[in-house]
Amino acid sequence: MKIEFVSTPLPVTTSPVAHVVNQDGLAATLDPVLTEGAKASRFAGKAGQLFEGFVSREGAFVRVALAGAGDKGAKDRTAALEKAGAAITAKYIASGESAVTIDLSDAGLSAGEAAAVILGARLRGWRHDIYRTKLPADQQASLTTIRIAGAPAGTEAAWDIEAALADGVELTRELVTEPANIIYPESFVDRVTKRLEGSGVKVRVLDEAEMGKLGMGALLGVAQGSVRPPRLLVMEWNGGDAGARPTAFVGKGVTFDTGGISLKPAAGMEDMKWDMGGAGAVAGFMLAIARRKAKANVVAVCGLVENMPDGNAQRPGDVVTSMSGQTVEVINTDAEGRLVLCDAITWVQKEYSPAAVIDLATLTGAMIISLGHEHAGIFSNDDDLAGKLVAAGLASGDKLWRFPLSPAYDKLIDSPIADMKNVGPREGGSITAAQFIQRYVEKGTPWAHLDIAGMVWASKPGQTWDKGATGYGVRVLDRFVRDSLEG
Repeated sequence: MKIEFVSTPLPVTTSPVAHVVNQDGLAATLDPVLTEGAKASRFAGKAGQLFEGFVSREGAFVRVALAGAGDKGAKDRTAALEKAGAAITAKYIASGESAVTIDLSDAGLSAGEAAAVILGARLRGWRHDIYRTKLPADQQASLTTIRIAGAPAGTEAAWDIEAALADGVELTRELVTEPANIIYPESFVDRVTKRLEGSGVKVRVLDEAEMGKLGMGALLGVAQGSVRPPRLLVMEWNGGDAGARPTAFVGKGVTFDTGGISLKPAAGMEDMKWDMGGAGAVAGFMLAIARRKAKANVVAVCGLVENMPDGNAQRPGDVVTSMSGQTVEVINTDAEGRLVLCDAITWVQKEYSPAAVIDLATLTGAMIISLGHEHAGIFSNDDDLAGKLVAAGLASGDKLWRFPLSPAYDKLIDSPIADMKNVGPREGGSITAAQFIQRYVEKGTPWAHLDIAGMVWASKPGQTWDKGATGYGVRVLDRFVRDSLEG
């Protein structure tokens, strides 16, 4: 979606034009016919509410929309403004209109608030229709440009920062949406590397042989049933103080998960193309912070594998040795994400000695049972880190809910023949998965695990996304960097 800033007053023939309206705050400058029509339709300016009408201007009929931004003093003001922008795009995305003008001259917004409207409008316009060759004309996206008029001073500079965030969210959505025959470990690396060209991010890739020499038996055990070789994608951004220890972000990148020998049910298995949502979020996040030149040192690692059930696949009951030297009895080959993460986390700690480690993974179905599709779960060994991430989630809209960690859960993953099992009992499944990962975090290292299983894919449109990939994870990580690392 192209964003253009235009001058006011607008030409009489400009159509459609959208105005952002606060709750119960129809501006006196609006055409009275439009105002009366909005009132008759019970439009009250609630966040995301939209009314459309036509007005006559110098003999021309102009299509005009009013988008609700909610209560001006609400705590979730930014989210409400994004909803207003998103509602405008949703209205016109397949309307036959190629451009819409958002007139902010009478909205009373700050530059940051105006940028939030634009961000919502752009994010809601992302679609992935490249494989849809027979889409009916009235369902095809026609909207390509959003023009911003009457923006307050400083909006363009504020938008430059948010545009970088939008770039990252859109890359994540793209990676998550693509089918597994298009995005697999090698092609994931290729696509992300190309997107990062010229950004200042240093990219390094470890292949199967290199990981084998390092002793990554847990990650490689997951990959051994697939003809697609695994990769470890490393991205480094040094925008902070020279020599300062980086913060590490690790993403689970299972580009397709059949469950392996512990085969998943056929119904719904197609959804497992998004089991690389953690890696997708980390990649998009790196693009976002690089595009806006974040003043922080960050390293990101994506453990990329495909989990398939061929004759070479690992079996339930196999014992693998992780890079840390700890051994794992693989009880269920469908609990593979933690096996990928444990080696990636071990590697990044040994290589970079990071100030903190944060991992993201579509790890457990149990998390969806616990939180549905409203929050991701967070587990942490550090209250300060957890608090900062939860706050970043609230500020960004990528919400998190904290779960407990306790030695009492550790006994549930003790193995009679190895250091641990890769699964515990049915109860507390998300917690025992986090307990497993925690065993690979070095003593004294602040760590947080984000289980985002319920958040990366949506079966219905949301605040700033259509059905499908949401781009979850990029925004919470970016906000965390802004508030806690850049300060």
